Amino acid sequence: MTTQRIRPLALCVFHHNGKILVNEAYDSIKKQTFFRPVGGGIEFGETSAQAVVREVQEELGLPISDVRLLGTLESIFTYAGTPGHEIVQVYDAKFVDANVYELPQLKACESDGTAFIAKWHGVASFTDGSPLVPDGLYELLQKVALLD
Repeated sequence: MTTQRIRPLALCVFHHNGKILVNEAYDSIKKQTFFRPVGGGIEFGETSAQAVVREVQEELGLPISDVRLLGTLESIFTYAGTPGHEIVQVYDAKFVDANVYELPQLKACESDGTAFIAKWHGVASFTDGSPLVPDGLYELLQKVALLD
């Protein structure tokens, strides 16, 4: 039996021209597409800011700067039929290489080797049927004026 636990995460919201960089994923049980910024788990002994820098480097292979905490969210959810519970530190940052913002998409890789594509999406992409996750992220980004 797997022990259930709360997972600490650090996600990074990169924004440019009214769009944010997200990974599009699909829950085959719910038959639902959803969007999530890049980032991942906070390791023991590292701060959430250090984790977001490491995760972006691991996933995208790109250095970042101007890391700034936007807020903290608590997310209780079900993905692929499995319940989850996360405490999420949400950051804003900038890519060191400004040319990255002109790319329509970025090739990325999860820590388990699974490849994914991160794309720039505007507010119209996020709906009840295709939400931005974790819960509360859309509202947080509106509050700090990163989404129109």
